[in-house]
Amino acid sequence: MTSPGTVLVTGGSSGLGAATVHAVRDAGGRPLVLDRVPPADGVDHEVVDLAERSAVEAAVDALAERAGSFHAVVTAAGIDRCGTLADVPADEWERVVAVNLFGTVSVVRAALPHLERPGGTVVTVASTLGVKAVSDATAYCASKFGVVGFTRALTAELKGRVRVTLLVPGGMQTAFFDDRTEQYRPGPDAKLNRPEDVAATVLMALTQPPGCEIRELVVTSSEESSWP
Repeated sequence: MTSPGTVLVTGGSSGLGAATVHAVRDAGGRPLVLDRVPPADGVDHEVVDLAERSAVEAAVDALAERAGSFHAVVTAAGIDRCGTLADVPADEWERVVAVNLFGTVSVVRAALPHLERPGGTVVTVASTLGVKAVSDATAYCASKFGVVGFTRALTAELKGRVRVTLLVPGGMQTAFFDDRTEQYRPGPDAKLNRPEDVAATVLMALTQPPGCEIRELVVTSSEESSWP
């Protein structure tokens, strides 16, 4: 397999992001991380809140200066706040959108000047709930539907210059559900994918030969309840 090169991963300290960092490194690439928490294994990183656009821009520039350029960006960071629209405080609702959607946009925008020179790849991470809407998830669905629309428009905008892949994962065996109340946690019989298996599909998108682009990937458990 071709090396993925230098890959900037948001949310790279846990979950799918951490699995992607390991996959990139195991394939001979150089992972870089943006996260609110430093990665545990000493990967070059910047600590940043993705909801703060100016801080994101500074962090991306700092990593680019140290690395020289990026071959790819993977936007794996994401948060959730379950509950009805009436029950979720407005600040918490808006933070989900700020991190998941605006944070994705801010990172991609800041990284583009460092990606276009080598002709890089952007992989955005949406969700099956960016395609299927469910109750008590208005913030998450709004943010992930937004990622889907943003990515599809970006694909058209960057055609022939930067490869763009939209990843639509189902539920995974990560800490993403840990801070939820019991009502909103997957049940004991829930079938969830391993993040390592989803990261393998990210790596596939990052290592396509010139002129070949994986536009969209839907990766779920074979018994995923939120797809189709």
